[in-house]
Amino acid sequence: MRAWVREAVALLRREAARSADTHLLHQRFPAFPGIDFYFKDEAAHPSGSLKHRLARSLFLYALCNGRLREGQQVVDASSGSTAISEAWFARLLGLPFVAVMPACTAPRKIAAVRALGGQCDLVDDPAHVYMRAEWHAANGACHLDQFGLAERATDWRGNNNIAESILGQLQREPHPEPAWVVCGAGTGGTSATIGRYLRYRGLDTRLCVAEPEGAAFAIGWREGRRDATCRQCTVIEGIGRPRVEPGFLFEIVDEVVEVPDAHSVAGAWLLEALFGRRYGGSSGTNLVACLELATRMRDRGERGSLVTLLCDRGERYAETLFDPDWLEERGIDPLPALEAMHAAIDGPGSG
Repeated sequence: MRAWVREAVALLRREAARSADTHLLHQRFPAFPGIDFYFKDEAAHPSGSLKHRLARSLFLYALCNGRLREGQQVVDASSGSTAISEAWFARLLGLPFVAVMPACTAPRKIAAVRALGGQCDLVDDPAHVYMRAEWHAANGACHLDQFGLAERATDWRGNNNIAESILGQLQREPHPEPAWVVCGAGTGGTSATIGRYLRYRGLDTRLCVAEPEGAAFAIGWREGRRDATCRQCTVIEGIGRPRVEPGFLFEIVDEVVEVPDAHSVAGAWLLEALFGRRYGGSSGTNLVACLELATRMRDRGERGSLVTLLCDRGERYAETLFDPDWLEERGIDPLPALEAMHAAIDGPGSG
């Protein structure tokens, strides 16, 4: 048992050593003089998303806590990107993997898990994914439990976590200490890691969570309630949880910006125009929040930089967020928001 665990940990450490850091892409917009925008391209990870870091940490946490043994089935509840990354690592370790996913998950995400050798247990009611994952665990599977363990499985003091990586990449930039870092909240692990690390380093950088309109993090943060639930559903996968997750740390978040779904989709479309490739809806949500914060900075006469995350590949949403018919069926029209965002970054007299 210990020999297999030792080799499994070594495999994960070798994979981390082989993985190059993700790019920090830079943009300047005419309407925001003196303000630099940086986009951490987490979609460049081998499994295609920000969740590659989390999945590696969750496997290491399970192994080093004696919860995962050779040949044991692994399970987790996920709306897609975490499941894809976990399936990738399960294959690396030679372990069977089951993803408990809402049945409405983007088809390409389901296909990606299966292509990596994982099974998909599709649940009609998204609120039931937690119980279903626990059912698998009760029948012998190791529950990686991204929602329960994300904020503790990641080493927030460093070890090349995402916050340390961002600040290292900014060292030679005009504004190496950003005014804001913007991220979404799925498990809460990323915001917890970034918020803690900023305080650990003694920086004045503030943390903003970009949240779909009416989702649980925004309500819980504003009202100081851990029993808060969402007031409306969202089509943006990976963030906008229906309940306050155990890893949601409200105290280290300085601002929450709520973004309507149509604006998040418009943001994803705008990212394709800016970078020549597609990113998902949570990345679009992040962009919208960045533009709001930058507008406040500009109006106060401030200069500086903002950093946000490009969370996953937009190709996963070809049949959903990038399909006009799918959007129309759900009453979502991103075009007015897209036009307004183009005008916002180009400034007066554009177009």
